[in-house]
Parts: sequence; C-alpha cells; structure tokens
Amino acid sequence: MNLDKDIIFKALADSTRRLILDELSESNELTLYELTTRLIMKHGLSISRQAISKHLSTLEDAGLVTSKRKGKYRVLMFNNEPLKDLLKGWVE
Repeated sequence: MNLDKDIIFKALADSTRRLILDELSESNELTLYELTTRLIMKHGLSISRQAISKHLSTLEDAGLVTSKRKGKYRVLMFNNEPLKDLLKGWVE
C-alpha cells in the first residue's frame, strides 16, 4: 500500500496535474481537446496536448484518471476512489 501512496502523492505533487484533476472533477467527462482548451483559456497555461498526455499518463498510473473510447475520441474522467482510500486511515 505504501507504493500506491507514493504513486498518488507523486501524481499530486505537480500543480498542472492538480489543475487537470480540478477540471475533470468539475465535468463528468472531457476529451483531451476539451481539457487542453480549458487549461489554456481558463488557467492561462502554455501547454501542448502532448504535455497534457504525459501528465494524464501519470494520473492514470496513480488511478486518479480513467479513460474510455467514445467513437474516435478518448474521454477522460476523474476517479476519486484512490484519494478516499488514501485518506481513510487518517480521517476516520
């Protein structure tokens, strides 16, 4: 379980990844294009879709983001279960 915690904390350590989670938590699902647009327009980030994809890979490895195919698009969703599990011992 400590390895899982380390992976989650590493994923949360980056401010861009936290912004990605913020955006995904506000919407049920977003495509990579929609996410990129929101990060650039709403937060003023200068970031490419490729860079966001690398951040998403880290978040998916930590279990914080899931994705599924919808037609030709990859739809991204926030998964808060790893955070609930992480905090369960500390908060209860």
